[in-house]
Amino acid sequence: MEGSYARFAAMIATATVIMFGLMYLTAYQLNHVFWSETRAYMALVMGATMAVVMLVYMRHMYKDRKINLAIYCASVVVFAGALFLARSQTTVDDVSWMKAMIPHHSIAILTSERAQITDPRTRELADEIIDSQRREIEEMKVLIQELESR
Repeated sequence: MEGSYARFAAMIATATVIMFGLMYLTAYQLNHVFWSETRAYMALVMGATMAVVMLVYMRHMYKDRKINLAIYCASVVVFAGALFLARSQTTVDDVSWMKAMIPHHSIAILTSERAQITDPRTRELADEIIDSQRREIEEMKVLIQELESR
């Protein structure tokens, strides 16, 4: 059965959007979820990788060598570009950085609070992390409002 390249593209795009959303599932609470450029770049890295892997496994369905080569090349470009942007943070400004850090801090709260910690020293460290991350999240929310209202 010959595959539709439009359907393949829709599959990759859908999966990339889903992967982006899945990255927020470990946020401690819903109001800690903010748009994150870095997470978007990482979703593109995963989507580009998935396009290559899926095309390799389904090459019997997608037989046009020129289109396949174009998909491989585009995937490499998207992968490299998104990885560069994620690692360099060149497009991330004050507000973007805080909006990315809030979900990150939220994950630290979740894992620190729910981990089965039995050592008292480790529990003390986890509790300190919970307190500091909550304070920093609130501070970042205030700063975001101030900076966005300018």
